[in-house]
Amino acid sequence: MKKIKRVVAGLLVVIVLAIGGLYLGGYGYILQAVKTVYGNGHITSFIDDFRFFPTRKIANDPQHIWHWPLAKNYNKVKPTKRLIDEHQKMKTVAFLIIKNDSIFSEHYYQGYHKDSLSNSFSMAKSMTEALLGKAIKDGLVSMDDKVQKYIPGLQGKYAGEVTVGDVASMSSGSNWIEDYYNPFHITTEAYFCDDLDKLMLEKVRIDDKPGEKFHYLSGDTQLMGMIIAKATGMTLSDYMSQSFWKPMGARKYALWTLDDAGKTEKAFCCINANARDFARFGKLYEHFGNWEGNQILDTAYVKKSISPVLQSSPYYGYSWWLADYKGKKVAYMRGVLGQYVIIIPEDHIIIVRLGKKLDFTPNGKPHRNDFYLYLDEAYKMLHNTGNNE
Repeated sequence: MKKIKRVVAGLLVVIVLAIGGLYLGGYGYILQAVKTVYGNGHITSFIDDFRFFPTRKIANDPQHIWHWPLAKNYNKVKPTKRLIDEHQKMKTVAFLIIKNDSIFSEHYYQGYHKDSLSNSFSMAKSMTEALLGKAIKDGLVSMDDKVQKYIPGLQGKYAGEVTVGDVASMSSGSNWIEDYYNPFHITTEAYFCDDLDKLMLEKVRIDDKPGEKFHYLSGDTQLMGMIIAKATGMTLSDYMSQSFWKPMGARKYALWTLDDAGKTEKAFCCINANARDFARFGKLYEHFGNWEGNQILDTAYVKKSISPVLQSSPYYGYSWWLADYKGKKVAYMRGVLGQYVIIIPEDHIIIVRLGKKLDFTPNGKPHRNDFYLYLDEAYKMLHNTGNNE
């Protein structure tokens, strides 16, 4: 018994020393990550993890909700077998097909429903870019402005050269390492840290010449969020509510996850909303910034956002992914666990998918297998109406 007690005591000492070492080494956030992720039975971030972080409300106006019309064939065409199999395999929680601004097909799974909140993950990057477009329309910021105008403490050899447009197009030249699974890299730290603003100023450097090469970096969107907050004098959540959630008649309030101190929105991720409200951004961009007669964003700005910025990366615009599907131009928002809002303006189609698992990108290509599957099966379902309603 004494030997067992000595072993237990030894293990406790090792654990205490390990925890102390993490804090002294600046890795205390890892304990929060372990508690939040593994403590809730997951191995990575999950779609309702907002319950374990501070959040700020993106308020809607319950007196002025814009309700999505339902197509005359609403839910009369069954999902294809291939689509059903994919939903089961990838644990889809919501799948919507919208044609001509009317919901054609709408299904929920895994206990989710029309009002269920789900993490956007990196779809928030596109929504933060929409906030930038609104700030530009409001005359508060310009794509050509230097980032240091708003974040004077930004460091690095080229910190004085990087522009707002560079961070919006993921070509800042930042030293950020985009790695979701290494607990010692900055992406994990940003997700679980106490003070995001402090982290950005202390660890992000503009070490490469900006505006020359695309690198997908969550840190660029976080810088964009800091710029918007500084230019508007508002929190991102309040500006989102004022600029989009209320004007677009959102069905329900949303929650934006904050850093652990409850101060700063994670601009690179983590707007928690329902599928119908995420779809509103698809409608807004499909109509080039016009919402039911209200020009929320400039048409030219939206067109620029969903067009390639750099010739070397034709699959990315200003925080929107771009693709060609059977000769049709496609733009879409994308999150790490297969979150999508896809728009095909030529055919007036919007596809929304929310879920718990992703289909990995094949051979390093920019677009995942499931992205094409959702397009293929949505078109099949629409054609099954006999008139491609």
